[in-house]
Amino acid sequence: MAAKILDGKAVGARIRAGLADRIGALPFRPGLRVVRVGDDPASVVYVRSKDRAAKEAGYDSETILLPEDVAEAELLRTIAGLNADPAVDGILVQLPLPRHIDAQKVLEAVDPAKDVDGFHPVNAGRLAAGLPGLVPCTPKGVMHLLAEAGVTLSGARAVVLGRSAIVGRPMAALLLAADATVTMLHSRSRDIAAECRRAEVLVAAVGRANMVQGDWIAPGAVVIDVGINRRTDGKLTGDVDFEAAIGHAGWITPVPGGVGPMTIACLLENTLEAALARRARVPLEPNGGVAEAHATPEQSYGHGPGLA
Repeated sequence: MAAKILDGKAVGARIRAGLADRIGALPFRPGLRVVRVGDDPASVVYVRSKDRAAKEAGYDSETILLPEDVAEAELLRTIAGLNADPAVDGILVQLPLPRHIDAQKVLEAVDPAKDVDGFHPVNAGRLAAGLPGLVPCTPKGVMHLLAEAGVTLSGARAVVLGRSAIVGRPMAALLLAADATVTMLHSRSRDIAAECRRAEVLVAAVGRANMVQGDWIAPGAVVIDVGINRRTDGKLTGDVDFEAAIGHAGWITPVPGGVGPMTIACLLENTLEAALARRARVPLEPNGGVAEAHATPEQSYGHGPGLA
């Protein structure tokens, strides 16, 4: 039996529509500013999609374009200005940045309260500790997709393939907060294929086209493909060999149309949450509010000593 398709485009559209309804009832428009340096083709397309989705949902959205050779100091001044601007609720610095700019320094310059990408060390630390904060958009979107599929994460064997700070590590933290039993795989892991075969939930985020083969997937597993790789013919493909995997998995995300639209939807979700926290004193939720619905507190050991 072929896998069911987890349609991120449809789920993301529903999330954006819900956000538009909420914004329509507010006395203000949440302000989102995206800073793009240079004209990287992928970044141009992605930022354009973010801006269009934000404006359609009623956000006060603007993209700030800086030249490829902008000085790091000038970029930092731009961010400082956005931090100080009361009309701005969310700031996103589009990656990658040119080589002459220290990307980590730039990300750390963003006010954590406006860090709607969830990349600031303060937000990363709060996620690791299970505290309220802004959560990276792609892992948050994956959690929404898992809820859409009705996946029971409590006690499930989950494998995250890839340990980046942007996807892999926060993804593992959210799955753990949902009471999954999490294994992280990376370039030094032994027998990756065998580890993947044990997964009931497999999240592939390595950036290597078609790395995950069909026979790596346990029958009925939920497969989330975060990878976006461009083939020689110009078409996009994921980290999972989709055609081979569809005969093994129970659920699977396509590329494109799977995780990508969810990332944009969750960027807008984060921006609204940041705006409400700043302007209306509505507290942020632990784990971005997407893990607790999956967890079973009455059975969980929580975050205490011993078997926490």
